[in-house]
Amino acid sequence: MSDRDERAYDGRTRRVAITGIGAVTPIGSGRAGLWAGVTRGASAVDSISRFDPSPFSCQVAAEVRDFAPRDHLPHKLVHRLDRYAQFAVTAAIMAMTDGKLDPATLEDGRAGVYLGSALGGVAGAEAEHVKFMDGGLRAVNPLLALSVFGASASTNVSMHLGLTGPCVCNANGCAAGAIAVGEAFQTIRRGELDVAFAGGAEAPLMPLTFGAFAAIRAMSTRNDEPSRASRPFDRDRDGFVMGEGAAILLLEEWDHAVRRGASPLAEVVGFSQTCDAYRMTAPLPDGRQAARAIRQALADAGIGPDAIEYVKAHGSATPLNDPTETLAIRLGLGPQAERVPVSATKGLHAHALGASGAIEAAIVAIALESGYIPATANLENLAPDCDLDFVQCEGRVLRPRYALCNSFGFGGINAALVLRSMQ
Repeated sequence: MSDRDERAYDGRTRRVAITGIGAVTPIGSGRAGLWAGVTRGASAVDSISRFDPSPFSCQVAAEVRDFAPRDHLPHKLVHRLDRYAQFAVTAAIMAMTDGKLDPATLEDGRAGVYLGSALGGVAGAEAEHVKFMDGGLRAVNPLLALSVFGASASTNVSMHLGLTGPCVCNANGCAAGAIAVGEAFQTIRRGELDVAFAGGAEAPLMPLTFGAFAAIRAMSTRNDEPSRASRPFDRDRDGFVMGEGAAILLLEEWDHAVRRGASPLAEVVGFSQTCDAYRMTAPLPDGRQAARAIRQALADAGIGPDAIEYVKAHGSATPLNDPTETLAIRLGLGPQAERVPVSATKGLHAHALGASGAIEAAIVAIALESGYIPATANLENLAPDCDLDFVQCEGRVLRPRYALCNSFGFGGINAALVLRSMQ
């Protein structure tokens, strides 16, 4: 058996480090910008400027308002990419730069891309459809077919960085970004890759796409107070707020990172996913399948519930999801659920659908490295059925060894990641 064959069969012994972070979000871009937005604690939710939202019950969102793609990408690439893919490629470049990785040094086939996106380029297709209705096919971007399919982001990251390993894009709803990170982690741990760019991207803010979510009454109608609209675990929550953006984590096999002198921010140590197999828009009320994802992620990490010292909650701020997640945390962690601090960050950057799990995993990695866990923005009056130690008002100076990251999506998709600090 060759050395390469041995690497491919060493089971779970390979460690996986996070060595770089790239982000394009409503609260800030790049690792430093994202963290500055978290510690500032100001919500980016505002009245929608991208289109006229007056026909809809929800008229607020968190837009990425300072993103100029030509500041980050070549002109030809900007022209052929949908906005969500522009976010993804930009975030990947940022992660590469943050991790001080030179793609030219990577072994052929040993670096890949794992992305998640709930909707891919559907909003871009919607914009082109308007042109089609007005001016026919000649008015449509001739590259439309190449810019809206689900893997347009992941393939363009691979092409732009020259990554010849697996190129994967999942569409697992609001858990997609977390699942992409988890699957990349597992692939590296199995010995199939040395490096992966993993995360999620989403740009859903177009009238039809946005209106579809408003039609099912899933979003907040607190239009008169946009910055207070997303209220995870709050008594007065009334739905999620849509956002956009991307986050990419640079994951590396530990020895590969050490050999090139990289400085790990945190380590991914566990992952699991389950499905409620219940309803499209409602979680299983008893939370048992989400709890099973938590328990399986802990087992995958080789730790017990008592090791978890911080929980990053999905915290979508919907009437059903928040209490069900509270119950799932209780079932998954047992007595430790009473002791562990829990917070959610969607009150700041809103819910970027498939990108949210990646954005939040990035935040947790930085929190572990910095020794500070963020507060839950807009959590003013804790809901009676959300009765854990939710971090309110101000973040806490804390250096947890292990953190649990929850992400849940439509159709009952549950994902749990476990991260370990470098302390």
